[in-house]
Amino acid sequence: MHYLHTMVRVTDIDASLRFWCDGLGLKEVSRKDYPMGKFTLIFLAATDDTESFAESRAPALELTYNWDSDEVYHGGRNFGHLAYAVDDIYGLCQHLQDMGVTINRPPRDGRMAFVRSPDQISVELLQHGEPKPVVEPWASMPNTGEW
Repeated sequence: MHYLHTMVRVTDIDASLRFWCDGLGLKEVSRKDYPMGKFTLIFLAATDDTESFAESRAPALELTYNWDSDEVYHGGRNFGHLAYAVDDIYGLCQHLQDMGVTINRPPRDGRMAFVRSPDQISVELLQHGEPKPVVEPWASMPNTGEW
């Protein structure tokens, strides 16, 4: 068995790509429109996984955009979250915050944070390796909303 991808439905391709690519740093590795089914599939991979994705060895995130849908997607706590290891949790959280993304669970411990995509998909960010030293403003920043 080989893990392939996680699919999430999105309502706005541009907003989603801004979050996932410009914000988190994922790379678009594949996009295909399906006119008969009226949907678009966009596959994203972590920077270190893009080469492996081309060889069908790395997991990916599949964004599914349904063209004519006005459905409102509701995320459930049963879904849980996606998780990514990051090189600099403070730097990435600051970058996301500068983009207007709410840091729902700040990296107070130098190790873990949670944010949400424009479609409310919960994303866990974990510091790669050892936690960073605890620093302000993150150390005293409260949680915001659900994560």
